[in-house]
Amino acid sequence: MPSLMIQGCTSDAGKSTLVAGLCRVLQRQGQSVAPFKPQNMALNSAVTDDGGEIGRAQALQAMAAKVPLTVHMNPVLLKPSSDTGAQVIIQGQSIGNLNALDYHDYKPKAAQAVFDSFQILSKQYQLILVEGAGSPAEVNLRKGDIANMGFAETVDCPVILIADIDKGGVFAHIIGTLECLSESERNRIQGFVINRFRGDIALLQDGLDWLEEKTSKPVLGVLPYLHGLHLDAEDAVSNESTNKDTTHLNVICPLLPHISNHTDLDPLIHHPQVNFQWVKHNETIPTADLIILPGSKNVGFDLAWLREQGWEKALTKHLRYGGKLIGICGGLQMLGQRILDSEHIESELSEIEGLGLMPYTTAFNHQKELRKRIGQLSLNDANVSGYEIRQGQTQFDYTLNQPFATFDNGDKEGLISDDNQIIATYLHGVFDEPEALTELLNWAGLDNTAQFDLNAFREQQINRLADCYEQHLDIEKIKQLLSIQ
Repeated sequence: MPSLMIQGCTSDAGKSTLVAGLCRVLQRQGQSVAPFKPQNMALNSAVTDDGGEIGRAQALQAMAAKVPLTVHMNPVLLKPSSDTGAQVIIQGQSIGNLNALDYHDYKPKAAQAVFDSFQILSKQYQLILVEGAGSPAEVNLRKGDIANMGFAETVDCPVILIADIDKGGVFAHIIGTLECLSESERNRIQGFVINRFRGDIALLQDGLDWLEEKTSKPVLGVLPYLHGLHLDAEDAVSNESTNKDTTHLNVICPLLPHISNHTDLDPLIHHPQVNFQWVKHNETIPTADLIILPGSKNVGFDLAWLREQGWEKALTKHLRYGGKLIGICGGLQMLGQRILDSEHIESELSEIEGLGLMPYTTAFNHQKELRKRIGQLSLNDANVSGYEIRQGQTQFDYTLNQPFATFDNGDKEGLISDDNQIIATYLHGVFDEPEALTELLNWAGLDNTAQFDLNAFREQQINRLADCYEQHLDIEKIKQLLSIQ
């Protein structure tokens, strides 16, 4: 099967972005291409067309390739719930929480799912672009590896190694990585890509010549640092400032220790009339027009963190002075009266007192809800779409309060407080539809709201990335590695 694997010298070297950009470059040339990541560890995920869950980066790569999302693009997804444990998602479905040692024992079963999914994709697409995880130089993880060279060796896949020059030490990263590999693994690497270069390429040329002479492997491209490039994050929250010259609405969001699906906030971050700010650990909580409580992979822990950081009092004051508040998924659960976890799905606590700002209780059970949704907001019937990824079940009383949305199948979802100050919803991607975003910003107090279309913005960014790669990468050599004539 024609395939090519992108591995990185470090995490955040640019593997996800390189796969996404190459997917679009090859799609432009009429190739049938799909992304694949054997094993991913991330808290940002997406619901697929076949009813499962995959990492957000693979969803973005599928969008770049213009192909439907499927669970086989990311057959193993690990969603950390603590420093030593994670929920394990196999081919889109949760098998429960495992600690690191238990997952090590489970790896043979995970490996079978990885190779089964790769075979399924191989029958559906002409080309597969594979993304590694972390670094192949992590020698302590080589036994039973399915994320990097272990996978590449098994399927006989050529590898490109990408390294980030922006933080310095790029040549040491590359040479050090090669030194940690076996001879067959080193031979598998067909070339290097240097990412995030700033400056005059002429000043780098001596280093490139030295690298090629020392390794007998080509540099396939030096990619410039693309200022202002915004793509769906795999996991990490960007540290870039979002302050804008002209702002009309101030929005803040706590950066929870176990925040999940923070890409929900991207439309607010990029909206020209919104000044968005993450509030981090031990930072002063500023005043705002709108506060968002985001999703969480460990609601009890993150709720305790909120209280410790002073958010409970800050929310009470915010509402007393007329501010608006939205809770999404885990944030919805925090806003209620109680959270029940008798089966210890997320923590050792059987019952947690909520913030008490909304009239409902949430109970966790082993059934995980994964589905896409389309419907209308109760606010002016604006069109809304998104997806649910949740463990908790919440019963809403619609005799006393208005639902947040009604879906096309007639289901009611979420709740609006009787004073119209609080919205609680399980819907991830709630701001993605331009019409819904406009109505929610109007509700929060923004006047003369400009329309912002996240999907159009994302397409713009992917095309910008592909344009850059067509200019700065040896695409013909890459196509040869994929056996494309």
